[in-house]
Amino acid sequence: MNSDEAIKLLEKTDKRIDDLEKNYGFSKEHIRWMSDTLYLLEEIFGRNSRIFITFAGLSWQFKGTFLATREEYEEKKAKRDHEAYLQDLEITRGLIGSGIGLIKRKGIDSVYEGKDTPKEASEILKIVSLIENSLRKAIRKKPTKEKDVQDALEVLFIGASLDKEYTREKERILYSSKTYQPDFVFKRIDTVVEVKFCDREGRDKEIIGEINDYIVAFQTKYPNLIFVVYDVGIIRDPDEFKASFEQQKSVIVKIIKH
Repeated sequence: MNSDEAIKLLEKTDKRIDDLEKNYGFSKEHIRWMSDTLYLLEEIFGRNSRIFITFAGLSWQFKGTFLATREEYEEKKAKRDHEAYLQDLEITRGLIGSGIGLIKRKGIDSVYEGKDTPKEASEILKIVSLIENSLRKAIRKKPTKEKDVQDALEVLFIGASLDKEYTREKERILYSSKTYQPDFVFKRIDTVVEVKFCDREGRDKEIIGEINDYIVAFQTKYPNLIFVVYDVGIIRDPDEFKASFEQQKSVIVKIIKH
């Protein structure tokens, strides 16, 4: 989701508190709202964010001791539980307000803390699978330029509903007085996909040098790198070509033969 969508969902969550204040803790409505809010905060801010951790830690009932006779205990406990419930609703209002402020100030891509590693790995594998299994099929005519391969790959990303996950040729990375512009950047999973087109003798050696440069520059900002080398018959030994690259952490090189 983008920043505006996230803010609208958070505002809607905040508005539901008005009705909850007329109810009691752990009612059916409260439990449903609590579950929805927990998932929403995790999706927007991440499990390691202070906002998610604080909300997840709310007890919604009184914690402590008080003086009461046996006859009045249940009534006094219910009163204190309700006061604690209302207080936690107010805390949630504050958390939501803080979250909206963060998104407005930093943007949706900068407020997420703590990725779910298995999910992140799964999404990277999905991208790799598209490249391996579908890119060649998507290119019916022999490409004449690198952009043809980029366009075909983007069609696959859109078909796989990844179109809201990446930006294309918009990110700029400054490294050693030189500016690099990755083809595709998936910010949420810290992944770059870069396309190379090997269409003439000697181009394979040039690509090796370019990939080496890009690895150093790109990994100053994004740890996961996927290089797609579309080859029209120049690279004789694909395994030898990519072996040294894939010894490096979080670098994947896929050679697609036309």
